[in-house]
Amino acid sequence: MIQEVSNGKKDPNPPKFWYAIYVRSKTEKKVQLEFDFLGIESYLPLVTRLKQWSDRKKKIEEPLFRSYIFVHIQESQFFTVRNVPGVMKYISFEGKPAVIPDEQIKAIHYYLNEQDDHEEMDADKLIEGQLVRIKHGQMAGLIGRMIHYKNRYRLLIQIEAIGQIISLNIPRSKVEAIRQE
Repeated sequence: MIQEVSNGKKDPNPPKFWYAIYVRSKTEKKVQLEFDFLGIESYLPLVTRLKQWSDRKKKIEEPLFRSYIFVHIQESQFFTVRNVPGVMKYISFEGKPAVIPDEQIKAIHYYLNEQDDHEEMDADKLIEGQLVRIKHGQMAGLIGRMIHYKNRYRLLIQIEAIGQIISLNIPRSKVEAIRQE
């Protein structure tokens, strides 16, 4: 749909929004390459994990959200994106593709680029299963459940996002317990 400006002329640069796309399993990188080829701005958040095989260990990059890619497009590009091989559907609410706020995309970038900081932590030790709130950074305000400590300075929490539960490995200094009364 082409937007019209107040003088009745068509807007030559309609706004772009972020959308989440669901793709076939294990095709995320191929679909992103196709988006690049077509000139469609996309974001596939990747994390590096150490994988163990019977004969070796290897660091590999995997999607943070399996089977999801984010695209930054104009409404006129909906069908171009949908027709890329491997794309299954848009993540939608009430029958319309759901717009992902820029702040959430920035929060994912921030999380993936975040460095450990060993600043002074709260004296309270968190308990597995306890509700926690992220108190600093781009993800401030998100609430999740503490799963376990990775080491003295980092812990694993689960947060529900885009209809999935994601696990975050986050510095302890950025998390506070939610007091239940």
